[in-house]
Amino acid sequence: MAKKFICNVCGQTFEADAMPEKCPICGASASNIKEVAEEGAEDKESKKLDKNSNAYTILYASIMVIIVAFLLAGVSILLKHKQEANVEIDRQSQVLASLRMRGMDKSEITPAYEKIVEEGTLPGTDLPLFTCHLDSANVKYVVPVKGRGLWGGLWGYIAVNADGESVYGAYFSHESETAGLGALIAETKFQELFNDKQLFADTAGTDIALTAVKSGKVEHAEYQIDGITGATLTTNGVAAMLKDGLQPYAEYFRSLK
Repeated sequence: MAKKFICNVCGQTFEADAMPEKCPICGASASNIKEVAEEGAEDKESKKLDKNSNAYTILYASIMVIIVAFLLAGVSILLKHKQEANVEIDRQSQVLASLRMRGMDKSEITPAYEKIVEEGTLPGTDLPLFTCHLDSANVKYVVPVKGRGLWGGLWGYIAVNADGESVYGAYFSHESETAGLGALIAETKFQELFNDKQLFADTAGTDIALTAVKSGKVEHAEYQIDGITGATLTTNGVAAMLKDGLQPYAEYFRSLK
């Protein structure tokens, strides 16, 4: 493609494929000749974005952040249903664990839960109360409990026998208790200590007596649980969780006799 050139000596313009050795009009040397830029070329060049500038860096980073944000939002939306389903299955498995139904396959949990558990509330309140039919003549009542341990939240479920007097089973978990100490409340061995314990200290009162005490300090084995050695604060957290969580249901349990 031919290019335009101008001679500084004679002032004439001409076209050539490449820089000539001399002006074809006046014979001036190549040092007196320069290429004429196409109209608008300089404007186009000036409009190009400098990739080494701060503006380019900021613009590029902003675009990438927006793209990544949209991708993450899309993934979150796609996975939301599955995540919610997993959370619900985990909750159901915890309720079933309080009913001494542990180690079930994930695919078995929801069918078993829906067959056994009838979700409801404590009469006259919005407190959860699950009525559970292990068989036609074997009814249990499950209530959730929440509290705080040494480092974070504690939670669980207590299953109460149909007479409203004693514990059928228990399940506990924690947010961040110390491994090998407070974290032991999440183990079956500790939870089974609650099986068959009494909710009340006598046959008439409505104060919840079921509790966990410092290791080696059990005085009333019928309603006290031996706490975890070296985890006094977590044990105290479990005791407070039981008291606060079960007391609102005390009168209802008493009415079941």
